[in-house]
Amino acid sequence: MLNVTIDSTAQKSSASERGRSRSRLVAELATCSSDLREAQSLRHDVFKAEYGVVFDSGDGLDHDDFDRWCRHLLVRDQNSGRVVATTRLMTRFNAASAGQFYSELEFDLSGLLKHLQGSILEIGRTCVHQDYRSGGAIATLWTALAELLLEEEHQFLMGCASIPLYDGGIQYEAIMQRLRQQNWSDDALRVHPLLPVQSSLGADVVPVMPPLLRTYMRMGASVCGEGCWDPAFNCADVFVLLDVARLDQRYAQRFMGRAVSA
Repeated sequence: MLNVTIDSTAQKSSASERGRSRSRLVAELATCSSDLREAQSLRHDVFKAEYGVVFDSGDGLDHDDFDRWCRHLLVRDQNSGRVVATTRLMTRFNAASAGQFYSELEFDLSGLLKHLQGSILEIGRTCVHQDYRSGGAIATLWTALAELLLEEEHQFLMGCASIPLYDGGIQYEAIMQRLRQQNWSDDALRVHPLLPVQSSLGADVVPVMPPLLRTYMRMGASVCGEGCWDPAFNCADVFVLLDVARLDQRYAQRFMGRAVSA
């Protein structure tokens, strides 16, 4: 049962909330349709603002058929009552019921899934409200996720991380060059994008790792192949795999140590 509460100083960006204020952030699993709609509303707002996604539903929500097969992990600011971060969780069992993992919409995972023996937890649709990215929302989310990994004894954590393509893929290629050198998976764990990214080559730029991907890499995760183009988000998604037993010790103590204490 989740029991993660973190007091955090969150930077408020709106005119009415200028300055710094203390937020009490609590992680919880969605338990009702109202909780789910809050998560879907946050996803809609973040993805529309940051990726320019045009949602067809017109209801102010980001939703798909996978939502009903997933559990939804929320971070709520108890001061305001609003959901400020979310990710959704799918087990191997639920993926079988849904027909596939969400990541299989973009990647051929057949070789990987045959190779991985043990419990798998897929995370996706992760986002954080822009006002809470300098505070503890990410820490609260990952601590709660670590607690679930421990309680349910999952061996592997996997999912997609996005790299924007606004510059035509120049930054994507710079990031991928670094990942190929430092965080590339073994051949047996390789996945194959269904829609490979056509990126710009040869540009001498410093790679700027997106926050979610940077966190994965610092935890000791591997990238399992080239990226897949997501035309709706105008981004490249890369498939990331973490063997929980090989979690970087600094992050094991930071997140899992806190989870055990909680």
